[in-house]
Amino acid sequence: MTPPPETPLSYAQAGVQYDLIDPLKIAAQRAAAATGAHLAGHGYAEVAASRGESAYVVDLGPYYLASIVECLGSKALVADAMQQLTGESHYAAIAQDTIAMAVNDLITVGATPLVVQAYWAAGGSEWFADAARARALVEGWKAACDACGVAWGGGETPALAGIVEAGRIDLAASCTGLVNPKARLSLGERLGPGDAIVLLGASGIHANGLSLARKVAERLPQGYLTEIEPGLGYGQALLAPTPLYAPVTEALWAAGVAVHYAANITGHGWRKLLRHPKALTYRIHTLPPVPPVLRFIAEQARHDAAEAYGTLNMGAGFALFVPAADAERAAAVAQSQGVPAWVAGRVDAGPKQLLIEPLGLRFEGEALQLR
Repeated sequence: MTPPPETPLSYAQAGVQYDLIDPLKIAAQRAAAATGAHLAGHGYAEVAASRGESAYVVDLGPYYLASIVECLGSKALVADAMQQLTGESHYAAIAQDTIAMAVNDLITVGATPLVVQAYWAAGGSEWFADAARARALVEGWKAACDACGVAWGGGETPALAGIVEAGRIDLAASCTGLVNPKARLSLGERLGPGDAIVLLGASGIHANGLSLARKVAERLPQGYLTEIEPGLGYGQALLAPTPLYAPVTEALWAAGVAVHYAANITGHGWRKLLRHPKALTYRIHTLPPVPPVLRFIAEQARHDAAEAYGTLNMGAGFALFVPAADAERAAAVAQSQGVPAWVAGRVDAGPKQLLIEPLGLRFEGEALQLR
């Protein structure tokens, strides 16, 4: 394996500074909250507790409507680089990543995904001339919709020369779903001491942290073709598609497992376990195995455990907070859907903090500022 360089590489140095991004997000949330009153003119109301969560929820009377929009980010740049190096298109996997970004957020509130819309903005019309790549994108998008049981409603394919770089594409998806019956809503009202934390396994880096991963590639003599373990190249490992966790949450409902809260572990890494505003202590006693690509990135960027777990998913792509009596059953249900799962911790009374006990790590509540 390539030895790590002497100088550390932070996520901020890779171009992503959450201390600059998050204040705008908070300001936007506050401005948006003032618009919720418009729903009353249509006879509906927002669910105020969904503000600052991963999906927005509206009360339509018999059921709740949930919606979300998400983008892929820079993972397409890795797919483009690998296509130049190997001639192989990875856009079917890239399509799944994009849908997963939206669907995996939507299901955190207890929603069943119903409709996905596509936004594919290219740097020019010539992007669509690569028929094999375009076909892979379409086929992968449909396959991901089929896996989640959602309808692909339509989309937009603008050619944005001068806005999107020539030869590139910006991929995004919106998703709409229903919380029906209303008892499925999981915004954390029932979250409390005694709940168990069940972590669902990650396939790799998913679609968060790619700016850092690309900077790491620049430091490697063989770049994306660097072998990180026998038979596994760095670029290939980065492009493992993000799991679609909707089949798990649907199976949990069918099995009668009540989800008190859920968190999609994306940007901010394990700090996302602190997402709910309640003052609670989240205590982790069992760690999932770290995917080789994430271990490699942490080594090459010279991250300590706090930086790694505060930035990347480190093997946990999704967190479920369930009654302790249902914890083992929740993990078994996830495993029946082909998703690794671990009963990894518990929720205690106490100050808002995350304690990752096997690593001696502590993240205070202030480590995540999303509201």
